[in-house]
Amino acid sequence: MNAAKSFDVCVLGRIGYDLYAVEQNRALSEVEHFSRHLGGSSANIAVGLVRLGLRVAMISCVGKDLLADYLLSFLNREGIDTMCVRLLQGHNTSLCLSEVSPPDRFPQVFYRSNPADSQVVLGATERDLIHQASMFVTNGTSLASSPARESTIEALKIARAAGLRTIIDVDYRSSSWTSPQEAGRVARGVLRWVDVILGNDEELSLLTDTNDTKGQVAAVLDAGTKLLIRKLGSKGVEAHTLNESCSAPPHPMRVTCAIGGGDGFAAGFLYALYRGQPLRECLKYGNAAAAVVVSRVSCADSMPRLEELEQLLHATAGVADV
Repeated sequence: MNAAKSFDVCVLGRIGYDLYAVEQNRALSEVEHFSRHLGGSSANIAVGLVRLGLRVAMISCVGKDLLADYLLSFLNREGIDTMCVRLLQGHNTSLCLSEVSPPDRFPQVFYRSNPADSQVVLGATERDLIHQASMFVTNGTSLASSPARESTIEALKIARAAGLRTIIDVDYRSSSWTSPQEAGRVARGVLRWVDVILGNDEELSLLTDTNDTKGQVAAVLDAGTKLLIRKLGSKGVEAHTLNESCSAPPHPMRVTCAIGGGDGFAAGFLYALYRGQPLRECLKYGNAAAAVVVSRVSCADSMPRLEELEQLLHATAGVADV
């Protein structure tokens, strides 16, 4: 860690307002009560990282509305720097409604008309913020439309030139793109500035235009990315570099709500990576954080703190290696 830096991690991306069904195992059309939570993949990851003890700042935009008051208050209470989270009049804060029918039914409805997070623009303050961090994290949704697309690419270039480790969670959301092919094409175009890619099978198929595992790994690494993380759900997770491949099984955990598991994995994995842990240990941290999140309802609220995460890792030492 560079002691001269103001932040460990700069996160650029979506902040959303999530409503989760209180009545479980009811179709979304029949749900009468919802609980509110902060959401959005980037915001979830930011909360996960700060709860694990890292210093985190965010670059984003939200609508200048009553929802933003709650979201900014949540982020500030968690200790995330929101100096570069802009309030935009005339643009909407993203909204998502989720059904909760464990163990495997969690349909969602996204409202992303004229989303504020698509309007991220880098000014002098945002550029300086990136230079004040050691790691830069963003996601594929930030590449979906202008001007956020150009700003995200510029941010990746700035981060790479400044020596930050750069990470993209592919985070494909069909509601944000005109087509899967467009999402894959745009994401492929930024791989040269990315050190770490995180994605599931569907996302990596879009990114590489192939369903072949070896082909996906080769395509990402040949493009200049140093590390590819393949999230495989119930089959665990794989990590691939030019010189090393390893895997880790998922943690055994009762699923209450699978939404946010990927964000939990990203937070746990990136925390361990930042701390310089061996790659397989990083996967274990990611899987443990994901297990905690899916055992609860909501994403950001469910992110574990470091003590809880390490207790889980200690309690399941050996079990997760079976």
